[in-house]
Amino acid sequence: MATGSAQLDASTTPPSLRVAGDWTLLHYATLERSIAALKSRLDKATPIDLSGLGSLDTAGASLLAGLLGAARLGDLAQADPHMPAAQRALLQTVGKAMAEYVEPKPRPRGNTVLELLARIGAAMEHVYHQQVRLLGFIGLTLETFARTVLRPRRWRTTSLVAHVEETGLDAVPIVALLTFMVGAVVAFLGSTVLKDFGATIYTVDLVAYSFLREFGVLLTAILMAGRTASAFTAQIGSMKANEEIDAIRALGLDPMELLVLPRVLAMLVSLPMLTFLAMIAGLVGGGLVCALVLDISPVMFLNLVKSDIGVRHFLVGMAKAPVFAFVIAVIGCLEGFKVTGSAESVGEHTTSAVVQSIFVVILLDALAALFYMEMGW
Repeated sequence: MATGSAQLDASTTPPSLRVAGDWTLLHYATLERSIAALKSRLDKATPIDLSGLGSLDTAGASLLAGLLGAARLGDLAQADPHMPAAQRALLQTVGKAMAEYVEPKPRPRGNTVLELLARIGAAMEHVYHQQVRLLGFIGLTLETFARTVLRPRRWRTTSLVAHVEETGLDAVPIVALLTFMVGAVVAFLGSTVLKDFGATIYTVDLVAYSFLREFGVLLTAILMAGRTASAFTAQIGSMKANEEIDAIRALGLDPMELLVLPRVLAMLVSLPMLTFLAMIAGLVGGGLVCALVLDISPVMFLNLVKSDIGVRHFLVGMAKAPVFAFVIAVIGCLEGFKVTGSAESVGEHTTSAVVQSIFVVILLDALAALFYMEMGW
C-alpha cells in the first residue's frame, strides 16, 4: 500500500500538480503534513493530474478538497473519464458536502445576570404549570369520588384494604419509633432549658403541646411523603412505562377509579390513625424522660397533661391529618401518571413526588399554624 503524495511537476509549463498513491485514513497524518506547504503554491490555473490516484476514502477525499477546493475537486472528478466510478462518486459527494458546509458562528458570550434571571423565570413557569396540573388532578379525583361514592358495586374494597395495610399497618413501627425518640429529645431539651429558670415541670406542657398540635401530624406526614408518595409514584409509573395503563383504558376501565381512588382513600384512613399513634408515642417518649430525669412519675405526667392541655389542641392536630393525607396521595399518583417509558423517568418523578409532598405539607402546616393563631385556637 503506497502512501499518497502530491507533488508539483516543474518540467511542465505551467507546473502541474500530480496526485498519486493511496489517500486513506491510514496515511492521514502524513498527507496532512505534506500538503500543508503546497496550498500557498497552487492557484486556479495549476493543472491537476489525478491519474496516479490509488485507494481513496472519505478522509483522503476531504484532504484533497481542502487542497484543491471543494468545487474544483468535483469538477475534476466529473471531467476525468478514466477515473473509477466509485472514486468519482466519492469525490463529488465529499466536494459537495464541504462546499455546502458553513462554519458555525461562535456563540456570543451572554450576560450572567440575564441568564440567571432567565433560569429563575423558567423555574417559576415550571412551578406554575406544575401547580395548575395538581389542581386539575385534585378536581378529577374529587369528581371520580363523587361519581362512585353512591355506587357500591364500583367500590374497590379489596384494593382499598390492601393499600390501608401497605400505607398504615406497615408504617406503624417506623412512625412509633421515630416519634418516641423525638418526644424523648424534646423532653431532654425542655428540661435542659427550663432548668435554669426552675420551671422543669413545664417540660410536660412542652411535650404535650408540641406533639398534639404539631409534631405528631407533621412528622407522620413527612414520613408518609417519603414512604408512601414515592411508592405510589413508582407503582403507577412502572405501570405507565409498561403500557399497563393503556391496557386498562383499552378494557374500558377508568385508571382514576381503579388506581388513584383506592390509594387516596387508604391514605385518608391511615394517616389520621398513624397521627394518633404518633401523638401517643411522643407523649410516652417525653414521659419516660420526665420520669428518669425530672422524677415526674407517669401518674403525675398524665395529671398535668389532663389539667393543662385542653382537648382542642388534640383536635387541632388531628384536623390537619386528612388534608395532609389527601395532598400526599394525590401528588404521588399524579407524578406516577407523568412518567414516560423509561426507568430513569420513574426515578425522576419518584424523587419529585417526595420533594413536592414534603414541601406542600410543611407549607400547609405553616399556613394552618398562622390561621389557628389568628383564630385563637
